[in-house]
Amino acid sequence: MLTIEKLNFSYGDLQVLWNINLEVKEGEIVTVVGANGAGKSTTLKNISRLVKPNAGTITFDGVDLTKLEPHQVVERGIVQVPEGRKIFPEMTVLENLRMGSYIASARKDRDANVNRVFELFPRLKEREKQLGGTMSGGEQQMLAIARGLMANPKLLLLDEPSLGLAPLLVKFIFEIITEINKQGVTILLVEQNVYQSLRIAHRAFVLETGRVVLSGSGESLLNNEHVKKAFLGM
Repeated sequence: MLTIEKLNFSYGDLQVLWNINLEVKEGEIVTVVGANGAGKSTTLKNISRLVKPNAGTITFDGVDLTKLEPHQVVERGIVQVPEGRKIFPEMTVLENLRMGSYIASARKDRDANVNRVFELFPRLKEREKQLGGTMSGGEQQMLAIARGLMANPKLLLLDEPSLGLAPLLVKFIFEIITEINKQGVTILLVEQNVYQSLRIAHRAFVLETGRVVLSGSGESLLNNEHVKKAFLGM
């Protein structure tokens, strides 16, 4: 579904991605793990066309994404849920959700998708008239993911969805990611919570200082000695 080949990217004179090769197959949960600053979020920004690579190719369903604008990437079926949630704080929950179905292809399914995300996140249904900025961090993260689903994504990019959440909410968010995948959405997940993300991943890539240093099944990387020492404190 998604193939990245020899992706290089720099912020000015600082190169942060070096010859990244990565692929996501339809129906998978693929996780990219690594320490803060490893280049995980920058990889997602390149896929979404929020930044332009120095070199390399990014193809989705056979289409070269590097030739598209960000809104065209969304129209192709790639939706990013950004780090830090970035909901619209002065809008209600329902208004935030409706903004998620802004593209023409998703508008016809708007009401059905609202019902769908309320089934996934009953708490949002309870707060549909509440302003997004008045909700807790966990509720805002639910809203950010729900808003992403409103665009009918084929591939959902999740950037640090568990960041700053209490342990019980972290568990819930990973359960929801698994359920979304079971409903037919392919997921590329960027996470610092290495244990939880590898536990649910079909395949995973480890980034260190902008380079892919390991890849394999989630289970194999959980049992990898380097991953244990570097990320799991074992």
